[in-house]
Amino acid sequence: MSRTSNPNDLSDRVRNRLAADRRQFEETAASELRRLGENLRAVANDALRTTEADTAVTVARVRVMLLNAWLRPLVVGLILFLGISGGSWGLMHWLAVRIQSHIEVLAALTVRIDEGRETLAEIEETTWGVTLREIDGERFVVVPDGALEDPPWTVRGQPALKLSSE
Repeated sequence: MSRTSNPNDLSDRVRNRLAADRRQFEETAASELRRLGENLRAVANDALRTTEADTAVTVARVRVMLLNAWLRPLVVGLILFLGISGGSWGLMHWLAVRIQSHIEVLAALTVRIDEGRETLAEIEETTWGVTLREIDGERFVVVPDGALEDPPWTVRGQPALKLSSE
């Protein structure tokens, strides 16, 4: 069996050889791409874990910074505001109570003054306008105008009677 080659056989062998080489190249390329993909996934996962760790540290630092920069001054300010507001309210309440008590005392004194004036008017009415005066240690009974025809003494232009000093 001798084989003779013809151009079709050679062409088939070259085609078969090219197909085999192409399959081997594709298999090798696919294998290399799979290895490259696995390596890329591993690198990406490592980078992701590093980024997550760095982000967690950064977030913790930002929280501490916010706590120190905003929250503490806010709390201190709020406490001061509440203290000042509470103190102001207490002072205003105390002042209001004091003012109310002074108003009540003033009203009571006004009533007493009115009662005193009424009492004085009653006394003047029941004493027919007679008053007692003391001038330089001497005592006088001052009577209404026209009560005495020839008054021996006058006090502030009104007739008067001098009382003995005994």
